[in-house]
Amino acid sequence: MIITISGKPGSGKSTLAKMLAEKLGYKRYYMGGMRREMARQRGITLQQLNTLGETEAWTDKEVDEFQKHLGETEDNFVVEGRTSFLFIPRSLKVFIDVEPAVGAERVFHDLQKNPSERNEDSGLTSVAAVLESHVRRIASDTKRYENYYHTNIYDLSHYEYVLDTTHLNIRQCFDELYAFIIKRLKNTPTDDSQKKSKKP
Repeated sequence: MIITISGKPGSGKSTLAKMLAEKLGYKRYYMGGMRREMARQRGITLQQLNTLGETEAWTDKEVDEFQKHLGETEDNFVVEGRTSFLFIPRSLKVFIDVEPAVGAERVFHDLQKNPSERNEDSGLTSVAAVLESHVRRIASDTKRYENYYHTNIYDLSHYEYVLDTTHLNIRQCFDELYAFIIKRLKNTPTDDSQKKSKKP
């Protein structure tokens, strides 16, 4: 099984993707990390890369071609990326949601603990600044993907499972997500292309 995880900023999708991959014994791919590295190599922030991508398609299509190839050549992995569901249509599609203010607060606290690990924008000195950055980021995502792929990635009808993490701690979030995944795994026929690499 391939599990694609998309979601809002600060929803906890990265943490949940890591936990899920570890629990299932699956490999994890992180498309956001690839794009952050693209930005770092060019000495710009992720937000600046996003803005550049509104007129220059290579900023997204390089990563999207990579995950399309993954979906065609590999199985039994978790991939976290906003367009992963689109480029790996045979995947189990998950969306992690959160209220904007809560997501901004979580990201702000992460920035205080690990300032060097995130490069999404400049001037993120308050929760309000992070929230404003997230609004710009979602607007840029929407513009780019509708332009290049004619798809609104924030339309929840694309996904088979939507988890709102606003009022849940990470353990509660994981337990709900894992219960859904296990239910689907049990209902998935087992053949040579679908064998799990490790029993949960």
